[in-house]
Amino acid sequence: MAERITLVERMAEARQRKADERREREGSFFVPTQPFATTQPMTDRAAHRTSVRTTGTAATSPAAGARPVTAPAHGTAWQLSAQRGDALMLMPGQMHFGAQAARLSTLLGSCVAITLWHPTKRIGGMCHYLLPTRHRKGSEELDGRYGDEAVEVMLRQIKLSGTAPGEYHAHLYGGADTMPEGTPLKFNVGERNIELGWSLIDRHGFQLEGVDVGEDVPRTVTLTLATGAVQMRRGSGRAPATAFSEML
Repeated sequence: MAERITLVERMAEARQRKADERREREGSFFVPTQPFATTQPMTDRAAHRTSVRTTGTAATSPAAGARPVTAPAHGTAWQLSAQRGDALMLMPGQMHFGAQAARLSTLLGSCVAITLWHPTKRIGGMCHYLLPTRHRKGSEELDGRYGDEAVEVMLRQIKLSGTAPGEYHAHLYGGADTMPEGTPLKFNVGERNIELGWSLIDRHGFQLEGVDVGEDVPRTVTLTLATGAVQMRRGSGRAPATAFSEML
């Protein structure tokens, strides 16, 4: 078995791979319009994939008649419901899974979003987590602010839908370094969130389709449920630091 390499090494390899792909495909429709950093899980399941598709186009506006919906990320309110045609804007710590919403969107800094979509059932979801995990007592409710718990709820929804994790296309975005330059103490929150996302996608057998992680830029991500299209737009400037006071 190949020796595990670090996240930094994986990202460096992926950046070089994508640079080579851009040169080879220059002038074709596949060429991304913006530079990006991409990583790829080092597993037997993913070894046969020759590339990872990541879009760099701007997110589209909500469909006609759709309405943006937000809810506070406290208790079970972090699991958003939707009416048909809704355009949901997920706040940090929230998730949605289903078939009624038209579109799911979110804005990321050091947080990470995982999107899931079933190509034949046309159902899917998105979670936006702030931290990878925590020490949770058995009696505590699951909390969408933590990646492993948010994905656990999505897995429960997948089971209830009569589908299997391996049937879903997955995208992974975010994990920016939001700490100011020169900061002596680094929490590496973005990197830890990325690692957790990789681990969950690989562990549950989701089909990885698109990735854009790391660096220090904000990202806007949109999943269109009717088609499964995931659009990602990078913002300008550094991603804002996460307010960890709300996590305490």
